[in-house]
This record gives sequence, structure tokens and C-alpha cells, in this order.
Amino acid sequence: MITLSKKLKAGTVVKKDDEPKRISIRDKLLVKEVQEMEENLPKTCKANFNDHNTLHLFTLTIAPEEGFWNGGKFKFSINVPEEYNIVPPNVTCDTRIWHPNIGEGGEVCLSLLRQNSIDSLGWAPTRKLKDVVWGLNSLFSDLLNFEDPLNVEAAEHYERDKESFKSKVRDYIQLYASR
Repeated sequence: MITLSKKLKAGTVVKKDDEPKRISIRDKLLVKEVQEMEENLPKTCKANFNDHNTLHLFTLTIAPEEGFWNGGKFKFSINVPEEYNIVPPNVTCDTRIWHPNIGEGGEVCLSLLRQNSIDSLGWAPTRKLKDVVWGLNSLFSDLLNFEDPLNVEAAEHYERDKESFKSKVRDYIQLYASR
């Protein structure tokens, strides 16, 4: 991150063929937001950047300490598009999970990740990466929503038989999300 900060101050980033390239608005925002996000991570979350010069691609690991998913470790890929902060980051859950708000293919149902939202809780340019992290973390506790699910089968399973639902969540954790 220090390297990118120095390049930002200079106003250019050097491409591999030594031609200067202008810094995007997204990258300028991310230098500040990534630092703020890392300083405010919930204790159950860990951000991982494979390359500190590529702040728009990172993973977030959430290890809930309570609730149905306690004991699991869930990895999310976050890709911040060039149009950020006008459009939200793209988030995918890379860990198989039995969850009403996370699809079997890793899709995530979280209001603040929606470009357009009826409930006015969707994405807005005033939101930041830390809001995304806290929102994802909350999917394992207070934002858990069985009423408006993405994974209808998981929500119906919960309504039908809570103990069986809990058992299936435990099975998924054991198979796919063990720490």
C-alpha cells in the first residue's frame, strides 16, 4: 500500500512498458478506504490482499463467534469495479454455505450491495468498503433474513424444521468451512 500511495502522490502509476497511466478515481478512493476498513474490521473478520498495489481485489474471511455458523470460516471475494463509488463492489461467497441470504453459487443478498433498492438501503456513493464488510459480517447475526431470502430452500428448511436446519448448517461447516 505504501508503494501505491507514493505513486498516487506523484499522480501517475508506471505501467510495465514504462508509459505513465493516470490514477483512477476508484484507486484514489481505495487508498483511503482500505486503510479505514482495516482499522475498523470487526474482530470476526480478516481482509487479505494478494497484491497491495491491487486494492480493488481482495478476500474477506469471516469467522462468526456465535449463531448458526459459529465455528465456520467463510471466504468472500470482493472486486471493486472501476465505476466505484457510483456502483457497489461485487461480492461472492467462495465457501459453500447453507444460508438464506447466500445462494449455492455464492451470490450474496445484501441490500447495500444493490445498485437500486426499493427500501432505500441500497448502494449510495456515501457508502464505503467498511460498510460492506460490516454488512457481510452482519449476515451471520442481526441481518440474517428468512423473510426475503435468496436461497428460498434454506429459508423454507428453517421454517419447517429449525433443528434439521441447524444440523445441515453444521454439516456444511464441517465439509466446507472448518477452521
